[in-house]
Amino acid sequence: MKKDLEIYGTLGPACRETEVLRQMLACGITGMRLNLSHGTLADSAPLIEAFHRASALEGVSPSLLIDMQGPELRIGNVRKGFSAAQGDIICLSVRDDTAPEQDAIPVPREVFDHYEPGMTILIDDGKIRLRLLKKDIAADHGRITAAVLTGGPVLSRKSIAIEGASVTGSTLTQQDLSNLRYAAKAGVTDVMQPFVRGKGDLLEVKKAMEECGAGNCRLFAKIENREGIRALEEILPLTDMLVIARGDLGNAVPLWELPRVQKEISERCISADVPFMVVTQMLASMEYSPVPTRAEVSDIFNAVNDGASAVMITGESASGRYPVRASEYLVKTALEGLKWRKERKKRS
Repeated sequence: MKKDLEIYGTLGPACRETEVLRQMLACGITGMRLNLSHGTLADSAPLIEAFHRASALEGVSPSLLIDMQGPELRIGNVRKGFSAAQGDIICLSVRDDTAPEQDAIPVPREVFDHYEPGMTILIDDGKIRLRLLKKDIAADHGRITAAVLTGGPVLSRKSIAIEGASVTGSTLTQQDLSNLRYAAKAGVTDVMQPFVRGKGDLLEVKKAMEECGAGNCRLFAKIENREGIRALEEILPLTDMLVIARGDLGNAVPLWELPRVQKEISERCISADVPFMVVTQMLASMEYSPVPTRAEVSDIFNAVNDGASAVMITGESASGRYPVRASEYLVKTALEGLKWRKERKKRS
């Protein structure tokens, strides 16, 4: 039976205990996402087992959504992590895995290949901003110096993007294929494909899902770049849920345009009768605060009022201080938005 509204949390260290997950489900969370950008399904077995135990204890059958690696570019492993301050000059090392030195960031080859002096690089959904200065092609594997425009902690495997450019990799990684083969065993119900650029990406993922024994899972298509926006007409018929992923989408378009883009995608989903989900920073302040901002609850309410079939929190439950409270605020606000949407429909 089709649900009026699906409400997702994200699995992570903050909610790894069975009792915490049980309380989140008791609040009304209907599904949990697992971000596989940093590891495999097999590696996450203890977390998945805790999720299934919590579900059994609460007597519910929530969805388990895996968020694939896909074509998103990410930095490599940073030695011990470090903090970049505004005005610092740092090194980007073009290597496959780990930076060769402290205070250096290993970046994908695509960044090196698309280098232009003055180009802005965004790390961790734009939390860190760098201006590229000089490329050294004589160095081993290549090096780029960069000035820090906006600083913060630099942690391994965070997203990296070139401002205003759509630079991505292959549709599926070898790790994605391994995860799909393990999906049925782990009880996965939904597969989320990042950075969908057109129907070709979804057709490739659907084929892989069938071949790997995950053909019964729903396929969610994340819209995170201009290519995806332009290809919506061909993407919509091929997805079970369209995901308006505002993190990287907010890097692909100017932030002041993002609300309009979200509204436009929402309206096109409704016209095509395709369910859609709104994600990213819905309760971001609750990673550190027990109470959300007024703007955050308004954002959740308005997303549902605009017709969203699903909403989701990410870091708030995966690594935040208040995973249960964040879940409670998400559920109560989303349900209030759904109630208002139904009342408004009756009056029209």
